[in-house]
Amino acid sequence: MSGMTLAAYTAAERPDLWQRGIPSADVWPEYNLHGDVLNRWWGHLDEELADYQFVLYDEAEDAVVAEGHTGPLWWDGADGTLPDGIDPALEQIFQHARAKEPVNALCALAAESPRSGRGRGLARQLLEAMRGIAERQGLTHLIAPVRPATKDRYPLTPIERYVYWRRPDGQHFDPWMRIHERLGARVATPLPQSLRITGTVAEWESWTQMAFPESGDYVFPDGLAPVHIDREADLGAYWEPNVWMIHPDVA
Repeated sequence: MSGMTLAAYTAAERPDLWQRGIPSADVWPEYNLHGDVLNRWWGHLDEELADYQFVLYDEAEDAVVAEGHTGPLWWDGADGTLPDGIDPALEQIFQHARAKEPVNALCALAAESPRSGRGRGLARQLLEAMRGIAERQGLTHLIAPVRPATKDRYPLTPIERYVYWRRPDGQHFDPWMRIHERLGARVATPLPQSLRITGTVAEWESWTQMAFPESGDYVFPDGLAPVHIDREADLGAYWEPNVWMIHPDVA
């Protein structure tokens, strides 16, 4: 695959390509597909905000190789007024869209490429395509509640510390944060409670392929933080941490 042949098309521009998009199960671990708030809104993104969802299309191979999800909201530019996570960001996006309220910021929601396609420069092209959408829509800010790529290796480290780790060369320790930074983004606010996922104990055992014999906190495969299991309540509850990264203003 050559990056030279990739083109970005929104779901509105090429619904045929959008229908050939990347299956979420090829991108995310199973547990990540069950967000309490996320799942309530995710299916409405392409229905109501088709101009903000897009694919990267390899014309030479006639293949959709990645897709991106974004949405517009209003932000006054102060770090302290950013939404508390991706869950409230999604709710604000739909609140503004349905009420036809003014918007001035593009919020990146997901940059999706199959695990088999990573390391090909797609992440950078996805972020550049998001910036292009912000420009076309006349939005000033580009903000992203980033899911750090290697936080799952350090699930007991608070996100408030992890996001400030640096390599010896001074670059971000986390590779996904590093890509954002190379495009000019800065760390704004760590989000210890960004994405809520709850389910029964049986559901969590199915999602993680683990047994949870007693109540307590458990580290699990691909989890960015522990899941809390309450066997009496038959409930597993998890908060996925993210971090706001703010890109240079678009206009």
